[in-house]
Amino acid sequence: MRVFQNFGLYPAYVRRLNKLASSASSFSERLQVFLSDSFGACHLLKPVIDGDGDAFFTTGDDVITQRFWAIEHGLAANTTPEQVLLSQIEHHRTEIFYNLDPVRYGNDFVKKLPGTVKKSIAWRAAPSGNADFGAYDLLVCNFPTILQNYRDRGWCAEYFAPGHDPAMDTFSENSGRPIDVLFVGGYSRHHRRRAEILEAVSELRSDFRVVYHLDRSRATRLAESPMGWLLPLNEHRRPTGIRSISRPPVFGSDLYRAISQSKIVLNGAVDMAGSDRGNMRCWESLGCGALMVSDAGNYPDGMINGATIMTYDDPQSAPASIRAILNEPAKLREIAVAGTAMIKSRYSKTVQWENFQRLCN
Repeated sequence: MRVFQNFGLYPAYVRRLNKLASSASSFSERLQVFLSDSFGACHLLKPVIDGDGDAFFTTGDDVITQRFWAIEHGLAANTTPEQVLLSQIEHHRTEIFYNLDPVRYGNDFVKKLPGTVKKSIAWRAAPSGNADFGAYDLLVCNFPTILQNYRDRGWCAEYFAPGHDPAMDTFSENSGRPIDVLFVGGYSRHHRRRAEILEAVSELRSDFRVVYHLDRSRATRLAESPMGWLLPLNEHRRPTGIRSISRPPVFGSDLYRAISQSKIVLNGAVDMAGSDRGNMRCWESLGCGALMVSDAGNYPDGMINGATIMTYDDPQSAPASIRAILNEPAKLREIAVAGTAMIKSRYSKTVQWENFQRLCN
């Protein structure tokens, strides 16, 4: 089965990739830098990670990566990103097109796929407004509420979960974890519930080492700039307690490293799938050996409160729950170890690939 996987990048991560791959001079070199950094690796299919000759992987929205491929294959300098991606699919003789960037490459793109493509599959795990993905043969994600919304619109949709990245194994073995509580994620005025939790937990900083790696929105960065303090932008600024423990955002292997230095990873869902839970931080926290403490809800199989993860009911109860478990280090490690063992077995790359193959039938 010839599988083509297309991946979309965050703008903040592209800046990191440009630094890491500054000396890369070919498509394969830049792509290898990306794959070695493990960004979003829980989404990568096993044949991609293994370097299987029947699998093709690219980051279709990364101009530099795609330009390398276009030049190497004799395409004109003004070839559009869409045409480069279509040329790659045709060159690969793709049978299964798996797209993790369907907002950028939607229905119009799917209708142009070459005849070798037997099935088009798109991952989309976020509300998409009026976006239409109906041209795809199948939509997948790990949020049942979102999947039901797709079905209600007449689209085919099936449950599909991320997989454990084997590169996490060396990070999970780290026993020296000087950070008591870590949070990594975005911060904007739209993350109201998240901001409330972060502010509440930041109160633990007087007794524990609490670190937040925040990817601030453009409005938040402006509001906190010297000029921004002169403007009426208070709603965009982070509270003092949050700012005092904040660090720059981390991605890829730096994210893994940060988690491996932490006893607890604080997680908080955003309002996108009701009570469903299962964002990427679940896989990353458990995979790198930390105890994930997150908000209560419906989690994927194996993520059980008190057994493999811990949950809190509301922002007000989170600090007390975290303080209590930090004062029981043996119990903390027991749950963290159980969580890592669960994610490695139940969500292995082999299991993920087997599930994907079933979706292709």
